Amino acid sequence: MRPHDRHARADATRPPLPGPAGRLPGPAGRLPGPAGREPRQPAPHTAAELAALTGLLTAPRPPIASVVVGHSRDAASAESAAVFAAEWEARGGTVLAVVDWPETAASWLRAARRLTAQTPDAWVIAAAVPGFVRLAQRLRHGTAWEPSRTYAFGSLCDPRVPALTGPGVLDGLRGASADGGWWEVGDGRITRFPGRTSE
Repeated sequence: MRPHDRHARADATRPPLPGPAGRLPGPAGRLPGPAGREPRQPAPHTAAELAALTGLLTAPRPPIASVVVGHSRDAASAESAAVFAAEWEARGGTVLAVVDWPETAASWLRAARRLTAQTPDAWVIAAAVPGFVRLAQRLRHGTAWEPSRTYAFGSLCDPRVPALTGPGVLDGLRGASADGGWWEVGDGRITRFPGRTSE
């Protein structure tokens, strides 16, 4: 795992707005699942996933203290966000805000502004793919949000996420997997890393 610098400065230039490859296909920008089916809702998080996510957040130096938690409104994502927030505060961390968003919206600016109204050490995301793809585009191109300071649950470990958000939008985003491993977005792709196994 690479050292994390929470004081890293944002790039002077943002990635270009996504072209056709970054647009959500289907009516009203709906994201199809496999074989054109509706995308699956996020599964409930696992204990190993929560532990791995917490591990990612406690590894950087200087340490991460304050977070903003964001989640989509499906039951699993809302539960994951609530459990993480409680766990983080139990460890002595600070949750500056908890922000939710729908899967479809006429404008994503309001949710983006709520997520970035304060300046946390990190953002933590539990979300379904369709809404987060839209929100991430708005965050990257309209706020000071940085994917390299953002950590997610395993629901976003989906190759469609970096493909649809566009080049460079999510590079640096990291997250935990249900099996206790972790993953990272770089160069528009997701690289997965296995969790530690007990001997």
